[in-house]
Amino acid sequence: MRAIIVGCGRVGAELAKRLLSDGHHVTVVDLNQASFDRLGSDFAGEMVHGNALDEEVLRRAGIESADALCTVTPGDNRNLMIAQMAKDIFMVARVITRIYDPIREQVYHELGLETYCSTTIGAGIIYDFFTTGTNRAHSEPTGTKATA
Repeated sequence: MRAIIVGCGRVGAELAKRLLSDGHHVTVVDLNQASFDRLGSDFAGEMVHGNALDEEVLRRAGIESADALCTVTPGDNRNLMIAQMAKDIFMVARVITRIYDPIREQVYHELGLETYCSTTIGAGIIYDFFTTGTNRAHSEPTGTKATA
């Protein structure tokens, strides 16, 4: 699979490393050159410095042959616009966008976009723990359970 990850924060960098370790072709796009430091010096994927709202930057990232794209920048509107471009202009088969505002989730779904809302997911995990005592939180990259 050829995947493009827009945003090289903690989530984007972790996802890029996981996909790469599974043998996928990964390109990471970010506005901030220093963000690529999160990938580590042994990262064998591609890095594209630039604004993913620019179609030329997406082309340099290989969007015309991409199978999947996710947006994990800190801005809901930016994520939405890039995801729409990937889906509607470049016809990328699998596009998912992170959002923070759960109110926007329904609107994005009406636009035909797959989303995940970290706010809703986090609240659900905490709610389940409070009400059932079950902690279904994610594992750390080492595969061990996170502890406080």
